[in-house]
Amino acid sequence: MSEKIFVFDTTLRDGEQVPGSQLNTTEKIEVAMMLEAMGVDVIEAGFPISSPGDFSSVQAISKAVSRPTICALTRAIKKDIDVAADALSYAKRGRIHTGIGVSTYHIYDKLKSNPEEIIVRAAEAVSYARKYVEDVEFYAEDAGRADNEYLARVVEAVIRAGATVVNIPDTTGYCLPEEYGRKIKYLMEHVSNIDRAILSTHCHNDLGMATANTIEGVINGARQVEVTINGIGERAGNTSLEEVVMTLRCHKGLGLDTAIDSKLITKASHLVSSLMNMPVQPNKAIVGRNAFAHSSGIHQDGVLKNRENYEIIDPREVGVDESVIALTARSGRAALNHRLELLGYRMEQAELDIIYEKFLKLADSKKDVRDDDLLWLVGDLEAMKNTSLKLKYLQIVTGTLVPTATVTMQFGDHERLVSATGNGPVDAAVNAIKSMINEKVLVNEFLIQAMTKGSDDVGRVHIQVRLKDVVAHGFAAHTDVVRAAIEAFVDALRKLGVTEKEG
Repeated sequence: MSEKIFVFDTTLRDGEQVPGSQLNTTEKIEVAMMLEAMGVDVIEAGFPISSPGDFSSVQAISKAVSRPTICALTRAIKKDIDVAADALSYAKRGRIHTGIGVSTYHIYDKLKSNPEEIIVRAAEAVSYARKYVEDVEFYAEDAGRADNEYLARVVEAVIRAGATVVNIPDTTGYCLPEEYGRKIKYLMEHVSNIDRAILSTHCHNDLGMATANTIEGVINGARQVEVTINGIGERAGNTSLEEVVMTLRCHKGLGLDTAIDSKLITKASHLVSSLMNMPVQPNKAIVGRNAFAHSSGIHQDGVLKNRENYEIIDPREVGVDESVIALTARSGRAALNHRLELLGYRMEQAELDIIYEKFLKLADSKKDVRDDDLLWLVGDLEAMKNTSLKLKYLQIVTGTLVPTATVTMQFGDHERLVSATGNGPVDAAVNAIKSMINEKVLVNEFLIQAMTKGSDDVGRVHIQVRLKDVVAHGFAAHTDVVRAAIEAFVDALRKLGVTEKEG
């Protein structure tokens, strides 16, 4: 059975310190309720003395959720602690999180103090907080850059004063994973009363190692992790909740796990991203939109044969319905055929080959090929197989000049090239094609419709052509709407059975 790692979520405190991402009290309650549903053990609800809004939010969250411990941050100052205790008065389980800097930078430059005085102030703050609550957490700010021997003295003093949890922050994200792990191990081995408290990690991501440092911390004895949804927080952010939870789940051999309901991870990620106006980068581990997307043909083929070939996490475990087989120019026949089958089409190999060649041409001009595009490719299959009349080449010159089109058409086993002018690029191309056929055809209707959104839209063209009393409809789609229009015109001519003009 795995040993439990407690999850301390600071999305509503450290995470909300990101400029431009502040939440109102109603929004904070919504996030807190999501964290409670996920199974977070401790919610750091705010820094009560910092503002009336933070104070009221801590109170409101204390009333709204009942299972998690509600934590309030303070400095090692009595007034801060008094205000925090007042804000936590409605909490079913309240925790005061107090602390002070312990690195030489903080002791001498920030606090204008000395190491011995810092130990006294730290212990006094913890002792004072214990008058209000049984659960007191102490943070040794900038512990990542602190001397380990001195840090051990601080930790021992605050535990003696009544701290139940001691937070060892890598405040600046400076530590290497092995270095941070050794720091935790040193404290576990050299603090005489360490059995009376839990060590906690709180790692920042300035060098991109927050999650790695946190994992090293728990491997070496820490039993609480301080994290945020999506890894948001000061500067480059904090340790990501989802990354720590799923790392421990994937590496069961560590014998460590959290009580988090991982199926709510994606939902929580979307909620925080939306409320805090902080988009998640597409390649973000676990919750990025590309986390379970495959575009390489080799990867797609491997995933379709066995998901575990390229995925160490079942996407359903984090609340994602399925992996995404993204159809791009790098996709192979296996991925295309898989998507067509999901759309209800089963292709013979020869038909798949035809569609695949057309697909590659479309994919070269689009970032992604979507289901609408595939439906067009399937619907156009008969036209693609019919080579008696086919557009082979199209070049348009327009702008300040009279629009001119140069068109090469295939008639059976040979080709013809003609240039013509017109009122616009489509009219010029239509005139060129008309000059190559015997029949006098009229264009009755011409409709362009966007199939997708964005600058790489596929335009679907429907064109109605009349030959005497016979009407034919032509269809085509392409990112180049002029080409789509001419393809649709040729499709209609093919249905009318027009013939080549001699000469």
